[in-house]
This record gives sequence, structure tokens and C-alpha cells, in this order.
Amino acid sequence: MQRREFIVTLLGGTAGAWPFGARAQKPRRIGVIMNYAEDDSEGHIRLSTLRDALRKLGWGDDGSIRIEYRWAAGKDDLMQADATELIGLRPDVIVANSTPLISVLKRLTRTVPIVFVQVADPVGSGFVASYSQPGGNITGFTDFETSVAGKWIELLKEAAPSADRVMVLLDPEQANHPAFWSVIEATAAPLKIELMPARVRDRAEIDKAIRKFSEEGARGLVVLPGPIFNALRSTIIQAAARYRLPAIYPFKYYVKDGGLLYYGIDQVEQWPQAAGYVDRILKGEKPANLPVQAPTKYELVINLKTAKALGLDVPWILQQRADEVIE
Repeated sequence: MQRREFIVTLLGGTAGAWPFGARAQKPRRIGVIMNYAEDDSEGHIRLSTLRDALRKLGWGDDGSIRIEYRWAAGKDDLMQADATELIGLRPDVIVANSTPLISVLKRLTRTVPIVFVQVADPVGSGFVASYSQPGGNITGFTDFETSVAGKWIELLKEAAPSADRVMVLLDPEQANHPAFWSVIEATAAPLKIELMPARVRDRAEIDKAIRKFSEEGARGLVVLPGPIFNALRSTIIQAAARYRLPAIYPFKYYVKDGGLLYYGIDQVEQWPQAAGYVDRILKGEKPANLPVQAPTKYELVINLKTAKALGLDVPWILQQRADEVIE
């Protein structure tokens, strides 16, 4: 159900009737667009984390805010419709995750304050003028600089030395994927890795591409970050297992769901930080003056159960460097 209103109440933030007597002044309105499917637990983890952090900052238990939320599921039509609808409600601030969503929001408004989470390369994507001075109505928390793509291909090759032909899943509509691809190309050349780009947008195209490139000799897989791939991660993970492809992913939940390697940041940690920016905006600060925050820590997780199923012996030295090993 896409059109749902969440109203923060005294009883822990569940939907219910608005407590008119709790506060005389008009509640502040926050729009939240989650680029996850509504039945995806990862989206609910992030939403709950945001609500809890807002409550700790004093927003919610007294009826001081009203949260309108939508689930776009990485679908272009829903992103457009949800963003248009929320802006029409004239919120005090919008929180949104993913590059495609911020692209849509940026086209629709230059005045409503927007706090982004889980967005890569916000300067290169044209969302902000700079990290220190965003300069417009948008600021937030980035999860990747495009240079991290070099680390993905290096770690995949280290874990699977035979991966001399590697396919890369790209979304042709994702603004920052060409920059990720350029970094991967530059890194792959000295490693003597032949790259096989697969530009895909839906489940059928993903299945077809992985089957095709596997038949053509692919020995590894890199999945770039993006809401379509995140929403279809079970399809990607299952296809990688079916065609025995060692794969590296940008988010931890891929490895929790059976993927081989993950290198990235703990995304959930960004949501309390986003609540902090929402708090500051509601108290009068401008997004233009709130610096974009970059991650300071990356983590490596290896799923040895998946490695065993692939017949892959992950080097011990790489296992020792991992922040977590799933056995």
C-alpha cells in the first residue's frame, strides 16, 4: 500500500489517530521516501532507526511532528509519483535515500529542504556544489565515493584469483554508474581482468545477462549500488549461485542473504545522523550551510558458506582482514 500516513504518537510511533490535545501548535510535517519495497525489512530497519533518533531529539512523543512516508521500491513511476505527492503536501523537510530519488526530487523542487541518505558522489551527480557548502536545498550523507569501485574489483580478484573475466551489473539510468565504471576499468587493466558490462533494468534482463555472460566465460561479478539491484537482490544472488560466479556487493544485506563478498559502510548508522540534520532544519538551519558528511569507515564481510558452495578457497590472509566472516 503506497499511500499511507504515519503519525507519531506517544505509544512508540505507530500509526493511529492524531493526538489533537497533545500540543496546541501545528505539527511539523516530515516526508520520507524509502526506495525499498514496502515488504523489505531493510527499509523498515532504516525507517525505525530514523523515528527512534527523532524521538530522542524531542520530536514525536508530544505530537510535534507528522511523518508522511512512501515506498518507491526503485520503480521510476513510483519515485516520480511519490516525490510529486509529498512536495504537494508542503513538508518542512524531506528525507530520501538513493541517487535516483534525489535526482527526481531535485527536478521537482528548489525550495523544500531535502536530507539524503545512501547517495554516492553527490557532487558529481550535481546535487550539491561541494561537501563543505552544499549551496542549495539539498544536503545529507554519502555512502560511497566512486573511487571505492576500484576496491571492489581488487577484493574480488583477491578472493577469486581465477576471475580474469568479470561482468559488472550497471543501471543505464543511474547517474553515477558511468563514474563507477570508469574506476573499475582503470583498476581492472593492470590486474589483467577483462570486463563485461551488463546494462540492465529489471529481473528478466538481469537473469538473461548473467546467463549470457556466464556462458561466454565470466568468472566473477561486481554489482554496483542502486535501488533496482537492491530490490532484486535475491534474483542476483540466486543467479550468481546458479552459474557459480564469485560476486562482490556494495551492501551488507546482500551477504547476509547469501552473497559472497561485501565491502562498504554500515548504512543504518547514517539514519540517526539524518535525524540530526532534520532536527537542525526544523530549528531553522538551512541545508545550504549543513555540510555533506562522508563515511570514515568501510567494512569487509565474507560469506564462507557461499564460498564453500562455489568451491572457492578464500585466501586466509583475506579472511584475517575481514571485519566479519560468516561460517
